[in-house]
Formats: sequence, C-alpha cells, structure tokens
Amino acid sequence: MAQITAAMVKELREKTDAPMMECKKALTEAEGDLARAEELLRVKLGSKASKAAGRITAEGLVGLHIAADGKSGALVEVNCETDFVAKNDDFIAFVNDLARIAAERNPADLAALNACAMGDGTVESVRAALVGKIGENMSVRRFQRFDTVDALNSYVHGGRIGVLVDYAGADEVGKDLAMHIAATKPRALNADGVDPALIAAERSVAEQKAAESGKPAEIVAKMVEGSVQKFLKEVTLLSQPFVKNDKQTVEQMLKEKGARINRYALFVVGEGIEKKSEDFAAEVAAAASGS
Repeated sequence: MAQITAAMVKELREKTDAPMMECKKALTEAEGDLARAEELLRVKLGSKASKAAGRITAEGLVGLHIAADGKSGALVEVNCETDFVAKNDDFIAFVNDLARIAAERNPADLAALNACAMGDGTVESVRAALVGKIGENMSVRRFQRFDTVDALNSYVHGGRIGVLVDYAGADEVGKDLAMHIAATKPRALNADGVDPALIAAERSVAEQKAAESGKPAEIVAKMVEGSVQKFLKEVTLLSQPFVKNDKQTVEQMLKEKGARINRYALFVVGEGIEKKSEDFAAEVAAAASGS
C-alpha cells in the first residue's frame, strides 16, 4: 500500500478545497495517485468545489443563537461570493446551525468550531460539500460567544448586521441597545477600548489641521485635544447620543433605566474584506481586442 504523506494530503486539499480527512481517504483509496484522488473527491463533493477555492468571499450572512435560558449565545459570520447565494435556503440553514453549534459547544477558536460535529460530518466537511453543491466559495470567517450571569439580547438587520449584547436590565433595554449598536456601529464600549492606533491617527489629523490655524501653541494643543475627545464621543457606545432620544447619551439612558451593559459583539458582513472590483467595460474591450 502506498504511503500517504502529509504533503500529499496538503496538495490535494489545496487543489480541491476538500476537508483534510476526506483528502486522506481519497488518497488511500487511490493508492497515492493524486489525479485519481482528485477525481474521487470531485465525484463525491461536486466538480465545482475545486474551482471555487480561493475566490473572494465578501458577501454572506450573520447568524445568531441565544439559549432558551438567555445566559449563553453566539454570533457568527459566514461569507460567500454573491448576495444571491446568501439567500439560498441551504446556505441560510448552514449559518443558523453554525450559530447554534457555536453557542452550545463553546469551541475554543475557529479551528475548533470547524471541527465540531454537524450532521453526518463536521462543520468543515458540510461547508466543503455545500461549496460543491452550490458552486461558490464560502468560508466561516469569525464567531463570538458570550456566557453571562445577567442577560443576552440581540438584533440582526437584513442578515448583514448582527449584534449580541450582554447586559443587565429590562428586555426592552437590551433590544434598544442592540438596535442602537447596529445603527451607529460604535468602535468600543468606552474610550479605554478604542484601538490606540485609531486615536493616534485622529490626533495626527487634528494636529495638522490645527497647525494651519496659525494660533499660539497652547491654543493649538487645546484644539487638538478637543478634536480627539469629540472623536472618542462619536465612536464609543456609552458617549453616543441614544438613537431613540438624542437629548441623552446611552450611558444616561442606562442610568435612568437602572441598567448596564457589560459588553457587546457587532458583526457587519464583509467588513474589512477587500472586494474585487469589476470593470466590465475593460473586460469587453479586452475581449474585442483578443487580449
């Protein structure tokens, strides 16, 4: 029997996008013949699976699941290539099942989530089979899971923006917080949570603008600090004007309601993924010229 090495499995996976164990099984059945193993996988998973691997997945859905007792829940993002596939029933079912699994199994990381049992296989094998069936690349991008002694609430907007909130207070407050976060997309709960690099970038811009004013150094310093503080109020949840009453901040609203927020997770589908830009005029021109 031919020896199946890790390098052979890796090469087959890169060609087909099939799960590692499926690649190993195919290579074993094919007695180490890579071409035969690829053929076996394409028969099993669909001929489109290998063609889809590596294509940009910037569309997709967020999925959300909160346990019946409201004490644990998870938010997931699964990406695909087109918004058409994001409306596919099989894709939607996969995303919803994944959110439930993330909430119930408490995986340590993305690799552990992909290895969780799903149906007759694992999350990863089901994903790969779905790629073969639908013909588009798709990827499990990220998840966030919360356990709490207080309560969880959530909001999903159009399947593309998802919020999970860990808070203490009335159910209405939790819903309002989730909807506010979806609408304003704060960077952090308060100033302590804002990425220092963002603050530094904002300070640099403010310094350049203030320097052009020609005012004394001490005035310029105050202008810069004022700009930075204004920025922090705009991007931190507790300092933002509450969407249902802009006369008070979120922090003031919570105090009035006798509530508090512990943390939140916000996923926006495709955020930070560089999408491929299509220049159809250039493509037509290139085709016409034979290039």
